[in-house]
Amino acid sequence: MSEVKLAAETRTEFGKGAARRIRRDNKVPGVLYGHGSDPLHLTLPGHELLLALRTPNVLISLDIDGKSNELAIPKAVQRDAVKGFLEHVDLQLVKRGEKVNVEIYVHTEGELAPGGNLLEHVLNTVPVETEATHIPESVTVSIEGLEAGASVLAKDIPLPSGTTLAVDGDTVVLQVLAAQAEESAGESEDGEAAEA
Repeated sequence: MSEVKLAAETRTEFGKGAARRIRRDNKVPGVLYGHGSDPLHLTLPGHELLLALRTPNVLISLDIDGKSNELAIPKAVQRDAVKGFLEHVDLQLVKRGEKVNVEIYVHTEGELAPGGNLLEHVLNTVPVETEATHIPESVTVSIEGLEAGASVLAKDIPLPSGTTLAVDGDTVVLQVLAAQAEESAGESEDGEAAEA
C-alpha cells in the first residue's frame, strides 16, 4: 500500500467559472468529506494527483494549507470524456487503524483445462473491508486446470490478513464457459441456402 503526499489548498470560489480557472492552472478541484465533518473544498496539484491515482485505492496524505495533515482515499474521480484529464475528485477522510470499504482488482494466474474453454470475469473487482493504511492493491486467483462449468466464488478468493469480504461469499467472481462450436454457424448457412 503506497502513501502519496500532496499539498492542497482550501478554496472559496465555486461554480463552473472557478473550476475552469483552477484547471487552467493545472490544478484539480476536489472535496474532502467524512467523519461527520463539513465537506472541505480543496484545490489539488493536477499532475501529482494524476500520478497518485494510477495506483488503485491509493492512500493520500494531504498537507492542507501547510497547517493540517489528513489521510484520504479517492471515492469518485471525474475525467473529461474526450481528453481524459481530471475534472474533479471526491476524497474520503480516513484515520489510521480505521476500517474502510473499497474494491480491489481480481487477477488470475494459471491455464484453464485444455479444450478451448473461455474465462469470464463476472466481477473485475471484489468489495472488501480492510484497514485504511493497509489496503491491498489486488488479489490473485489460480485458475489452473479449471474446466467448463467451474466457478470461483468470492469466498474462494485468498485475502490478505485483516481483510474481509464486503459481499456475499457465494457471489460468482469468475466462471469457465465451454467454447462455442463453430459448426452451428455453418449449419445455419446451409439451412438458409436450402430454404432459398
